[in-house]
Amino acid sequence: TKAFLALAREMFVKAVAIDPHYARAYAAIANCDSRLVALYSAPIDRTEILASADKALSIDPNLADAHGARAQVLGLSDRNDEAEAAFNKALSIDPMNYDALLNFARFHTKVGHHEAALELYTRATEALPDNSDAPFTLALALRALNRIEEAKRYVHLGVKRAEEQLRLHPEGSRPLQLGAAALAGIGEGEQAKQWMERALVIDPDDTHLKYNAACMWVQIGDFERAFDLLEQWIQNVGVESAQWFMHDPDLDPLRDHARYPALLKKLDLDPSR
Repeated sequence: TKAFLALAREMFVKAVAIDPHYARAYAAIANCDSRLVALYSAPIDRTEILASADKALSIDPNLADAHGARAQVLGLSDRNDEAEAAFNKALSIDPMNYDALLNFARFHTKVGHHEAALELYTRATEALPDNSDAPFTLALALRALNRIEEAKRYVHLGVKRAEEQLRLHPEGSRPLQLGAAALAGIGEGEQAKQWMERALVIDPDDTHLKYNAACMWVQIGDFERAFDLLEQWIQNVGVESAQWFMHDPDLDPLRDHARYPALLKKLDLDPSR
C-alpha cells in the first residue's frame, strides 16, 4: 500500500545513510519509488529512480535486485525491450528472485500477455511461500485464460497465506484487497465482501484499494458501484495501473457498459492498446 511503500522507502534511505555502500538498499529505494509511481502517480522523476538502481549496480554489478529494480523503472518509461533484458539479467543471476519474478510477470500482465506471465507467477509463488500476492495474481492470469479450476486452487492457496500474513501483520490491507477480488472472481462473494470491509477499515484513503474494490464488485455484479469506485481511483492513477486497467480480466464485464467510454476518456487511454 502507499503508506507502507513510503515507510519502507524511509527505512532504506536511513540504511544508505548508515552504509553508503549498501547496494541492496539503493535497489530497494528504486523499487519503492517505481511502485509509488506505478500505482499512485507519485511525483518522482524516473531519472532519479533509474539513478538509484544504477547506484546499486555500480556497487554490485551482479546484484539481481538491482537489475530487477532497473527493469521496473525502464518499464514505467516505455523502454520495454530494455526492461525485458534487465529482468532476464536479474533472473539469470538469481532464477528465484521473488521481486524480479513478480514484477516481470506484472510487466506481461499489464499488456495482456497472460500466458507469458503464468510461469513467472508460478515461480514467484514458489520463491516466497509466505506471501499471497503471487498466488492471487497467478489466479487472475489463469482466469483470463479460462483455466478456472486451476485458478480456484491458487485463490485458496492465496487465502491460506493471506490469513497467516494478517495474523502476523493485521495492520496490512493488501492481502485483504487482493484476496477480496480473487474470492469474488471464483464466486465466493460473501467472504470477498467481508475481506474488503476489513481492508477499508485499515486503509480508507488508499486510492489503489478502490481499484481492487471495483474489481470485486464487478465479479459480484454491482457494476454501478464498481464504476463509482473507478471514478475515485482515476484521481491519482499511476501509469502501470492505467495500462493494467486495459487488460484486467476482472473488468472485462464493464467494457460494453454505457459508462465505460467516459471512463476511458478521463483516463486518456486508447482502447486499441
